Amino acid sequence: LPPKEEVMSTDQNWQAIWPTARTFHPSTVPLPVRQGYKHNKNPHPNKYGNAELMKIPNFLHLTPPAVKAHCKAIQKFCTKWPEELDTDEACEQHFPVEIITSDYCYSSPTIREPLARIVSLRVRLSSLCLDAHAKDKILRLVGEKYNPETGIVTITADKCPTRKQNLDYVNYLLTALFHISHRIEPWESEKSEADMEYYDWDKSKSRTNLVTVYSWPNPEVNANYDDIPHAQEYKIAVSELINNGEDDVSIKKYKEAVKNVLNLNYIDNEK
Repeated sequence: LPPKEEVMSTDQNWQAIWPTARTFHPSTVPLPVRQGYKHNKNPHPNKYGNAELMKIPNFLHLTPPAVKAHCKAIQKFCTKWPEELDTDEACEQHFPVEIITSDYCYSSPTIREPLARIVSLRVRLSSLCLDAHAKDKILRLVGEKYNPETGIVTITADKCPTRKQNLDYVNYLLTALFHISHRIEPWESEKSEADMEYYDWDKSKSRTNLVTVYSWPNPEVNANYDDIPHAQEYKIAVSELINNGEDDVSIKKYKEAVKNVLNLNYIDNEK
């Protein structure tokens, strides 16, 4: 009998002949395929008895008509894309967690790639709805995994042998970070101003002194500083000076804030 490739019709249903992924078979594929090392000036080895063609993966089952037929078959199981998710910002708002994985394909008998198990989770810190205490605590827990320029936390897992395990692990880490950051330990309420990791002006003596000076000579009744002119400017200047360190810009900003809150600019103008 002649080879099957010689009796094939040109308008046959290729999907019925090669429906799924399988090893290359020369008499079934009606193509003059060549693969392998050529000796001297001879052509590359043909497809018959060619181990190079049989050991590498092929995509003969993923021809455009086959892909189109598969898409048409599963179309009835697909739902319509939500009209509200018309922008990237809307997608990020409703689905803030992004999972990143990689797939690999090699021309070798093995289908295992160690890098394929790595899973990265990305989430914008602002989407976690954290208060000041929780935000400060989670930033200290994640460390270098937070990018201050983009505001994104990236958690990567590669210790487990499978991708599914690493995916479960990064989800567990995010859940643990979220709940631990909201937890207030008993020793946190006992910390003094000198023990704080950062300077909080609202809990400092500077705030108390400002309200006391503004209320003098009357006794301090209301500890709210919203009614004090330039108090917010003074708060920002003092916080940046202590938290970020001294430089020419911060010192000049602090100087102007002190002059404004004490109304010293009016005295300078009078002189």
